[in-house]
Amino acid sequence: MNYDTLKDLLKQANELSNSGNYDEAEKLATSVMAEIENASDSGEDQTLTEQKTLHCSVLNTLANTNYRRGDLQTALTIARASLNVAEEYALTQSKAKAWNIVGNVYRELGSYDKALEYYEQALDAHMELGEKSGVALVTGNIGVVYKNLGSYDKALECYQHALAVHKELGEKSSVANDTGNIGNLYSSLGSYEKALEYFEQALDAHKELGEKSGVARVTANLGMVYLYLGFYDKALECFEQALDASKELGNKSNVARVIANIGSVYKELGSFDKALECYEQALAAQKELGAKSLVAQVTGNIGIVYLNLGSYDKALECYQLALAANKELGAKSGVARGTGNIGSLYANKKYSGYDADIAKEYLYNAIALSNEIGAKAQLVYYHKSLAGLYENEGRGMEALIHLKKYIEIKDEVNIEETKKQDSIREHRKVIELAKAKADAKHQATEQLLHNVLPPSIANRMLDGTKLIAEKIPSVSVLFADIVNFTKLSQRITPEELVEGLDRIFSTFDALAEKHGLEKIKTIGDAYMVVSGAPIQRKDHAEAMANFALEMVEAMKEFRSISTGEEIQLRIGIHSGEVVAGVIGKKKFAYDLWGDAVNTSSRMESHGEPGKIHVSEEFLKKLLMVNGKWLIDDADDFSSLTINHLPLTIIPRGEMAIKGKGTMKTYFLEATP
Repeated sequence: MNYDTLKDLLKQANELSNSGNYDEAEKLATSVMAEIENASDSGEDQTLTEQKTLHCSVLNTLANTNYRRGDLQTALTIARASLNVAEEYALTQSKAKAWNIVGNVYRELGSYDKALEYYEQALDAHMELGEKSGVALVTGNIGVVYKNLGSYDKALECYQHALAVHKELGEKSSVANDTGNIGNLYSSLGSYEKALEYFEQALDAHKELGEKSGVARVTANLGMVYLYLGFYDKALECFEQALDASKELGNKSNVARVIANIGSVYKELGSFDKALECYEQALAAQKELGAKSLVAQVTGNIGIVYLNLGSYDKALECYQLALAANKELGAKSGVARGTGNIGSLYANKKYSGYDADIAKEYLYNAIALSNEIGAKAQLVYYHKSLAGLYENEGRGMEALIHLKKYIEIKDEVNIEETKKQDSIREHRKVIELAKAKADAKHQATEQLLHNVLPPSIANRMLDGTKLIAEKIPSVSVLFADIVNFTKLSQRITPEELVEGLDRIFSTFDALAEKHGLEKIKTIGDAYMVVSGAPIQRKDHAEAMANFALEMVEAMKEFRSISTGEEIQLRIGIHSGEVVAGVIGKKKFAYDLWGDAVNTSSRMESHGEPGKIHVSEEFLKKLLMVNGKWLIDDADDFSSLTINHLPLTIIPRGEMAIKGKGTMKTYFLEATP
């Protein structure tokens, strides 16, 4: 393969990776690598540079794919291999991409200093090359680090810069990622209205692009918003969707993260055993992956569960581990939360290690850190704990100060909470409207199918059955057409013709419904109907006979506009085996095939005006009771009236039927 072909294949591999098809992406990228390694080295500098650049591109694709699926160590190893090649051959662009991937891995591992170090190198390289897209990508990633560290202002600045550039360049996938990142930031700040707005935009974009991993990630983020707002059922629904998608993608990191989120739902619901089970499962996976930040977060959550269970020593142990980990990571939000948790525990009189002085020290530190990063919701709990401590010590003034702070911040948070609830209500309206539209569309489709197909067949199609075909051993088929229709149609206007046919056929439709028959189709002036399909019935012949008699009676009400004469039908009926099914992909039709259909058509064409012409096979079905024919020989009577049927049978004798040979046939008439 030439290099252009290999580049195209690698582009496809990247697209597969972006959409979450990691195995296919890795397989394709590996095949490109094999082609590169098999290619002969021409010795020319340009060709060698081109070859090594492609080599690095493949390694970067493989590294990025493994990063996305959560295999961080493999991603790091491959990215470093790419860096080695890029540095040896002075491939600046390849180095920039590899540095960015290494930064992503360290960020996921919670090594934020290292992540920033590699991001800065990648950023400088992209700037040197004048690559706006690369600069924007790395800037957005730096924003994620700042967000995790609690530097929200810096994070937002990075996100907005990245989003503006990606929009300018028309890079939809990156726009979706930036939009989701901004949603995450607002979620951390408690601005859930804005968070929902950005998450919905990101989710729609990822769905449009077919990016499964992006859809899973944003769905989980939406779940976190619902969790914060107390909509636990909705949160669980989002998390379960995200979990299924992440498992399908093989993304170990996301699977662990979402399981931890599910644990948080159970914690809030008071199902502490289930919460612990989820947290411990997630913790084990995150330790295996080396995800320090997530390990710290889940460890702190386990501490909260132990606190609720009254296991205070275990709770303190978890809080201290989480605090130490967050300090090592430099994660201010985690440090503030861990510090506050420890302070609140020491302020709890049920705890055997209750110590007001230690509690105040931790709580004041937590307040300072929370003020620094703008985490107002946590301040409520810290000031409340301090007010209680000072009241127990008889220090009324200090207690009053913190009580006022508690009330002020609580009121402020409640105002914001009201806005959040309004936002959720509006969000629900949008969801309900979309659902109503989808339901209306489904109902319209269902109604349309029921209008053109038998209900049982329509339901099977709505349930997803692709091919509908079945052999039915015994049915009765009727054909009817208007006598001298061609001459009649030439004497009236097209409007009169259509109106007349509509009145006649609508009458037949009503009669068919009355007798439980299924209209198959109309062709010009011909009308076809079946009894015993798609739902089989033993009395199909009797039902068809009654229908035919009422057709003849109904036609007495219709007269020719031009002559005033009675319009007559020619009717033919036969019974036998048919194949029934649905044909068409866009315009569906339920139809019948088989000798029984052809024979019933022959009965009609060989019939007489105003009469019902039937075959011997139909007559046998009509006169069959408990498996026995009511008469011994159909030739022994000139006419026959059956007590339980409102009809008279008149033998017509044997006659030649086109395409069928000689057949015994009969006329049915209404009994006077």
